[in-house]
Amino acid sequence: MTTLITLFHPNYGQSNANRALANAAGALDAVEIVDMYGLYGEGGTIDMDLEVARLIAADRLILQFPVMWYAPPPPLNAWQDAVLTRMYYIAAEEGERLRDMPVMVAATAGNVPEAYSSQGINLFPLVDLMKPLQASASRCCWRWTEPFLLHAANRMGDEALAGAGRDYAARIAAWRTGDGAASMAQ
Repeated sequence: MTTLITLFHPNYGQSNANRALANAAGALDAVEIVDMYGLYGEGGTIDMDLEVARLIAADRLILQFPVMWYAPPPPLNAWQDAVLTRMYYIAAEEGERLRDMPVMVAATAGNVPEAYSSQGINLFPLVDLMKPLQASASRCCWRWTEPFLLHAANRMGDEALAGAGRDYAARIAAWRTGDGAASMAQ
């Protein structure tokens, strides 16, 4: 069973949190991590055939990214616009091959959980900011999984980052065995 992690981070090499998560996930069997910024940069031309083939070959999909201005980084949206439009509107038979594919978001945010509340500076819970991705998953007939969310990611020390990585890897392992009730990180 292959889990594809598409990683959208503009400064991945400098991201302690996303690297800790990716490193821990990458230690699991049958996990493929693709640094989408590394491949395409910001605004690069997406290799549609490669991305479609990558999705079709996967059994599960994780979209991993830092939250930037209450949303995923722009290349994730560009990837959706290009790849999902092709798979679900132009060549629908490709998208049909992914019916019921489990999908999960793994997102990091710099602020504390309290900031992501109706009383906090960010007004909405972080999980609510993932609703557009959940809507996309629904449109694609994918099985949405509760996101793995990491708050205060840029404030964590090495020990906390290692713990977050272990939690992420455990969450992926539980998800792959069918335990959809696995808890989210805070």
